[in-house]
Amino acid sequence: MNYSYPIDTDWTQEEIIDVVNFLSLIEDAYEHQVNTDNFLTLYRAFKQVAPMKSDENRILKSFEEVSTYSGYHAVKRAKQAKDNNEKSFRMK
Repeated sequence: MNYSYPIDTDWTQEEIIDVVNFLSLIEDAYEHQVNTDNFLTLYRAFKQVAPMKSDENRILKSFEEVSTYSGYHAVKRAKQAKDNNEKSFRMK
């Protein structure tokens, strides 16, 4: 895909890396299959950067607008996969 990730200039380099890694894994969940535990680990790192639900929603909505991939649905699916003891999952 040829688009930009939503990045905040106030973030540290480590925070930018955490957000980009998580958004990239959302892409992978739609395009391939991803490891459930790895996805949830990166989601927790993302939540350290965007701890408020409003910040999370803003970033994921911006990402969905440029990519068409829903971070909300990917997180929901990952949690469901974890509850069902699925080692990996893929978005349909």
